[in-house]
Amino acid sequence: MNETGPNETRRNETRRNEIAPNDTATTETATTETALITGATAGLGAEFARQLGARHYNLVLVARDATRLESKAARLRQEFGVAVETISADLETDNGLAAVAARLQRSPKPVTMLVNNAGYGMARSFEHNSVEQEAGLLAILVEAPMRLTHAALEQMLAHGHGRIINVASMAGFVPHGTYSACKAWVINFSRWANVRYGRKGVHVTAVCPGFVHTEFHERMGVSMSGMPRWMWLEPERVVREGLSDALAGKAVSVPSKRYRLMAFLARFAPARLIAAAAVRR
Repeated sequence: MNETGPNETRRNETRRNEIAPNDTATTETATTETALITGATAGLGAEFARQLGARHYNLVLVARDATRLESKAARLRQEFGVAVETISADLETDNGLAAVAARLQRSPKPVTMLVNNAGYGMARSFEHNSVEQEAGLLAILVEAPMRLTHAALEQMLAHGHGRIINVASMAGFVPHGTYSACKAWVINFSRWANVRYGRKGVHVTAVCPGFVHTEFHERMGVSMSGMPRWMWLEPERVVREGLSDALAGKAVSVPSKRYRLMAFLARFAPARLIAAAAVRR
């Protein structure tokens, strides 16, 4: 199930502007909270930026497209009067990850909320992708959030305060290729981390949306015209409920009652039945 709204283009597209940090920020506010969001220029990442800006968080936006980043940052500064930094980075590269990790480890203006949102899906099945493409998917969906979470914990644990939101997926409850396996890892990692670090003031939440109206499937080149209307969610709702659950310290957030019911049923249905249903999609 490929349904979340990442804002990074696929691995086989031309790499450009691998790293171009821009720490210029205007209109300082009195807030002491700063949120770093990956994949921040479209879809769920852009909505996280909008809602956190409305809550008067200062923002650090991360994506690959420097032009879109600066445009998004300018709008947020104007609309909410918050400080906005941008980091143009490719999170499938060591240098890109290092640039974002360095910002997370910075003592002045520490990041108090990390939103690991960047990612993408692939339209073809496992055997039809190259091993390099599959490794790239693992890099952006597993390695990147793992490394950035590790980097963020240093400052958060030192201050005894922080929130980490890992955008997972309903696909993580269903065995269906590499994408769902990656999202299952994100869910389990977040559950463990919330138990481990929650008592130290740092809470970790996996947000698991179903199908969301974003650019996700368009970027994959997949038509979703046959999907029933009731299965679709709006980004505003996903982020609003996800933030509410994260601020409440929950380990897993499944926006909407209908998807919470599906997640509950997936836990108890026979594994063969769930896998067979996924393959028929």
